Amino acid sequence: MNESNQEVTNLPPGLSAIAGNRDLITTPEIAQVFNVASQTVRKNYSLTGEAYGIRPTKIGNRLLWSVAQIAEKLRGAL
Repeated sequence: MNESNQEVTNLPPGLSAIAGNRDLITTPEIAQVFNVASQTVRKNYSLTGEAYGIRPTKIGNRLLWSVAQIAEKLRGAL
C-alpha cells in the first residue's frame, strides 16, 4: 500500500465520518471539521486564497477541500 492510500485509510474518526469515501469535501463540511462557521472558511479563502493552510479546488461556483490535506493538518504535519 502506498503512502497516499495509507493516509486516506488512517483518517481521524471525525473526518472519516464526514468525508465517507470521498477525496474532496464541501465548505460547510470543512467548517464542521474545524468547528467554525462556513462563512469563516469563505472569508479566510477570500482574504488569503486558502483556509487553515489548505488551498481548495474550485469547481464551478463551489470550493472543494482535499480530505488528505485536512487529515495532514489535523495531525499537525502541515
